[in-house]
Amino acid sequence: MNKDTVKGTMDDAAGRAKRQVGEWTGDTKSQVEGATQQVKGKAEKAWGNVKDAARDMDHGNRADDRERKNDQNANRH
Repeated sequence: MNKDTVKGTMDDAAGRAKRQVGEWTGDTKSQVEGATQQVKGKAEKAWGNVKDAARDMDHGNRADDRERKNDQNANRH
């Protein structure tokens, strides 16, 4: 989890709360602002998940490379 994922989760929750209060009070502006904040939060979370997946993929590739080098070195001796 990275800062984008955390920020996205916070924005999503805050937007959901704002939208809900707007629904309860009949305040259309708050509903729209809350929904907008939720969309922003979901986008931030998605971006954070993409970054996490890329980082995990990179770490996996590096581990595979190390394993291949170790196997090659072992076969030489």
